[in-house]
Amino acid sequence: MTADTIDLTPYGGVEADAAWRDEVRELARERDAVLLAHNYQLPEIQDIADHTGDSLALSRIAASSSASTIIFCGVHFMAETAKILSPEKTVLIPDERAGCSLADSITGAELRAWKAEHPGAVVVSYVNTTAEVKAETDICCTSSNAVDVVRSIPADREVLFLPDQFLGAHVKRETGRENMHIWAGECHVHAGINGPELAERAAANPDADLFIHPECGCATSALYLAGEGIVAPERVKILSTGDMVTQARATKATSVLVATEIGMIHQLRKAAPDIEFSAVNDRASCRYMKMITPAALLRSLRENRDEVHVDPDTAARARGAVQRMIEIGQPGGGE
Repeated sequence: MTADTIDLTPYGGVEADAAWRDEVRELARERDAVLLAHNYQLPEIQDIADHTGDSLALSRIAASSSASTIIFCGVHFMAETAKILSPEKTVLIPDERAGCSLADSITGAELRAWKAEHPGAVVVSYVNTTAEVKAETDICCTSSNAVDVVRSIPADREVLFLPDQFLGAHVKRETGRENMHIWAGECHVHAGINGPELAERAAANPDADLFIHPECGCATSALYLAGEGIVAPERVKILSTGDMVTQARATKATSVLVATEIGMIHQLRKAAPDIEFSAVNDRASCRYMKMITPAALLRSLRENRDEVHVDPDTAARARGAVQRMIEIGQPGGGE
């Protein structure tokens, strides 16, 4: 069954008012649950969460939490990653239909076939992948440490990098590695943030910093604008979502153009309220992320829905790929 055949109408009919907030917090206490929200979630979901951040950072918080239940407000692969790192805990996602176009761009079977075409190659998978794909992976990476991960691999070994073609192009550009093969996957939201759009917004805001996620279709264009002197090179920042928050607190700019999913703007404004943050593309909204509504969260807590399960053998193999990434150094932002 594909996303095209599944009813993706979000759960509705609940207002995020004081009564909702009180019930959510009370039910979380009763269930011994920690509430985690990804940076791309609706503002009201971000604001009620115990922790907000990128997917890997949240999964690591979940693993270190004393709570017996994890409510992961994000998309399905993120909740899977939390289960991989916390196999003994109950992991719930408020709406199991919340998928991911990037994670769905490669299956375990497709990866096994690709590996068969390149025997001996090292498989590097972005954390934005399913548990099944992680289980077929040698080492995972984040958008922050993808360059370091690939550089850690002996120069004479082929590399299969997946699934994001734009992050892969960024890594290949940074490392200069010729024996690196890149899967042609993409996040439909990030791919839609294009170069001409960025150039137009940058020209209209010449003093703004540019915060660009490496999954974006405009990342190469941002570097071109800097190389041609159209935008001051020091204003172009290629950043993961976690690193965007850090940079927001450090920048001296008074305005910032942000190229990523629009939910990120909420966290940036909270981190640096005196800076004007605006989206390069204000239509860059992930329908899957926005399926975690106030009604869905309340349903999850009231009914213990939807529980995430990962086959123990798959989880063990996937956990090894994540652990090898962490051993290389600080993984930084998850995506």
